[in-house]
Amino acid sequence: MPSGSDRLDQLLSDFPERERQRLVEIRRDLHRHPELAFGETRTADFVARNLASLGVTPRTGVATTGVVADLGKDGDRLLVRADLDGLPITEMSGVDFASETPGRMHACGHDGHMAIALAVASRLLRNPAGPVRFLFQPAEEIARGARACVAAGVLDGVRTAVGLHLWNQLPVGTVGINRGTLMAAVDDFEIVVEGPGGHGAAPQETADPIVAAARIVEALQTIVSREVSPLEPAVVTVGTIRGGEAFNVIPQQVRLTGTARWFADAVGAAMPARFERLVTHTAAAAGLTARVDYKHVNRPVVNDSRIADVVIETAARLLGEENVETETRTLGGEDMSVYLDAVPGCFFFVGSAPEGPHRPHHSPRFAIDERALPTAVVLMEAVVRELQAAG
Repeated sequence: MPSGSDRLDQLLSDFPERERQRLVEIRRDLHRHPELAFGETRTADFVARNLASLGVTPRTGVATTGVVADLGKDGDRLLVRADLDGLPITEMSGVDFASETPGRMHACGHDGHMAIALAVASRLLRNPAGPVRFLFQPAEEIARGARACVAAGVLDGVRTAVGLHLWNQLPVGTVGINRGTLMAAVDDFEIVVEGPGGHGAAPQETADPIVAAARIVEALQTIVSREVSPLEPAVVTVGTIRGGEAFNVIPQQVRLTGTARWFADAVGAAMPARFERLVTHTAAAAGLTARVDYKHVNRPVVNDSRIADVVIETAARLLGEENVETETRTLGGEDMSVYLDAVPGCFFFVGSAPEGPHRPHHSPRFAIDERALPTAVVLMEAVVRELQAAG
């Protein structure tokens, strides 16, 4: 039996060169023109025009900027989801097709996801596989697009949902998946610490919210290290701290924002109260007040085991069993969870790590090995056909 690397080489060799060139061309065009959440107007128009060129009449303006295309006759549909938006990052990848918009970048692979979905749609039009709905979703990066799409009716008539994510934690030719929880819940928080303000040379006359904010950052880390079981993964990250306007002024207010991630419902349920207690008491100890706005944004991404088995078996057939990781989990989050909470389905990772130094997601140096694109097209097409055949 051929090895996994031999199977990858064969898969890439069998992929038509003209189709590969078009796939890369689409991905690079999208990469040059990233747009942010709910502002993906050029991106949506590009996707819609490409669908129209295939003979499909897409629905546009779904949940503001989303695009939906139905293939095949009416019936219970299989949803294939891709995402449209980029990130507020200035690109430093060094590629010759880098973002042409300063401060915006496709730094998570969404450009590739769209190109893959368009290629799969093209293949399914040439050789139909039953009723399929393609969704090009806005605003994944701010975790609001999926809910908006569900509210707009994208799951009407849908019996199952699948999606993939290019993944730089894995090399090309490998797949990461889990029969249960794949990705963590996404929570966000804002903390505001307030006091009277004062002169930087007379701290004894006031209370300092910057010092209190520093203590709060440290105190929040004890949620994971001392209040959550070591057997239950969780993360608390403070992402921004803003306070003060002058070097010699103790400000009246400091604002912190961040995220918490978890797998277990019990851990998530306890988070708001833990934040409230630690933040308000730490601020009070410094003679200040603080308020916490804590929100559960999205639940964990939980795959249906039966559908995951289809993906696992398909990936093993195409790439070799040794190249399919079935215990993959990450504390990264994804609003694919919204669809999988509503209908059974599966989300999985397709390895895309380029050779050389690590190019992490959400980094200005993010880049992919473009051999992952045809790999993902062949895999997603095969998964769709297997699921449709299984009924």
